[in-house]
Amino acid sequence: MTALASDIVKSELESHNHEVVSYNVRDGIESLSNYKNLIIGCPTWHVGELQDDWDMLFEDFKKISFNGVTAAFFGAGDQFGYSCNYLDAVGILAREFMEKGGRLVGRWSIDGYEFDESIALENDKFLGLALDYDNQDSLSEERINLWVNMIHSEFK
Repeated sequence: MTALASDIVKSELESHNHEVVSYNVRDGIESLSNYKNLIIGCPTWHVGELQDDWDMLFEDFKKISFNGVTAAFFGAGDQFGYSCNYLDAVGILAREFMEKGGRLVGRWSIDGYEFDESIALENDKFLGLALDYDNQDSLSEERINLWVNMIHSEFK
């Protein structure tokens, strides 16, 4: 579902006249340091873990300096089935990004979600867009559109 969400995010950004280059993390993350603006998507897998491709590259991700980089994160998870770690992958990546000097945009309200805990939670907001294709599929596209409209002006 992350690929589907990524396609919608890309289309929305392009509708705001942004040039968008898409990458699959499976192809590596070396090029991340070439950009000043990033949007990173990652689903939460298993019990609060990064998706396998991200997990294999996380040590490399931790070595990148994100000084001067603006990024927004989004992720998919199951807020009911995995209520104690909903959207943890976004929290893992976004927190590391900020620790390495990056400027985070795109925090998202927890209103309309039901979960118990999340590493992605900070001051009653998610550190990125929260999607739940398992339980709230009908809300996903609208949430993506609202989020992109909220963040697009942050990317220069």
